[in-house]
Amino acid sequence: MAEDLTIAKGSKKEQYELLTKQISALLQGEDDIIANMANVSAALKEQFNFWWVGFYLVKGEQLVLGPFQGPVACTRIAYGKGVCGGAWKRQETIIVPDVDAFPGHIACSSLSRSEIVVPVFKDKECIAVLDVDSEYINHFDEVDQQHLVEIAKLVVGNV
Repeated sequence: MAEDLTIAKGSKKEQYELLTKQISALLQGEDDIIANMANVSAALKEQFNFWWVGFYLVKGEQLVLGPFQGPVACTRIAYGKGVCGGAWKRQETIIVPDVDAFPGHIACSSLSRSEIVVPVFKDKECIAVLDVDSEYINHFDEVDQQHLVEIAKLVVGNV
């Protein structure tokens, strides 16, 4: 597949459905997880114009900044801290409608207002998290969760 995307129109669900097919084709045959994370970050940013989208990689007891699109970010996040560390610890997606109301939120950017974090699993082990931030309150919902979980699986070839 050529390395460009068709930017979808329509409902959020329709946009995700087309984007997920394109990401699947883009990642097909590529086993380098960093390359896959980089392309997924770019594809999500390009399609939805999220404030920040990227990955944090599990390294020991910390998450370490990986491929991303957006303004500079926090480099390391401790296990269980903030939304990213919390999703890693809980091993489940966390949707935060208003980051100012989330106890212990780590503010890498004061312009981020809502967030969704999806754990990335390989062989049933959390190896990273996919973090997406929006400058709008209450931006993320179950549609985002469903499709971002599917996209996270594509990154490691689990779909």
